[in-house]
Amino acid sequence: MPKKNGRNTKGRIISAAWKLFYEQGYENTTVEDIVFESETSKGSFYHYFEGKDALLGTLAYVFDEKYEELMAVMDPELGAMEKLIYLNHELFAMIDGGISMDLLARLLSTQLLARGEKHLLDRNRTYFKLLRQIITEGQRAGQLRTDRTVNEILRAYAMWERALMYDWCLAGGEYSLVAYTDSVTPMFLESYRGKPTEEK
Repeated sequence: MPKKNGRNTKGRIISAAWKLFYEQGYENTTVEDIVFESETSKGSFYHYFEGKDALLGTLAYVFDEKYEELMAVMDPELGAMEKLIYLNHELFAMIDGGISMDLLARLLSTQLLARGEKHLLDRNRTYFKLLRQIITEGQRAGQLRTDRTVNEILRAYAMWERALMYDWCLAGGEYSLVAYTDSVTPMFLESYRGKPTEEK
């Protein structure tokens, strides 16, 4: 039971931090603000994080929370391609509407410079587990090509999403991330569609 409470405390701190980062900016948010917003304590904060900078690497946690929400409401009757397009749209809509380009750029920078754990590549994340499940089911149903392994398709899809986020940051957020991904991601995924011969 205490372990569960610990996860809840850490999750509350992370959620509060990203809410404040978006609303008042990273530089203007203090540890005291985060502790107050999360209704925790300074002791709890420093138990999980060395300081505010350590929270930059937790955006992957926020993304995974979103994926858990989407798993609960996603139509199970959708095909694999439609599920991947749906998840991509919803995640990028969340970024467009709730995470500043500056914060996303900071996250990508910290991941590039990180010597140890790289959260965006952690295969134990909800993100990778969900994608692996969708791709596996899609191959079994003949919806996705089978001349590529599940891991090859998973890696390409994750790389595609990171590339879109990186380019958006590089361009200074001058275009709508969600509108752009809605137009190009279906074309990218088309190359992984199962061929009629695979449906035997």
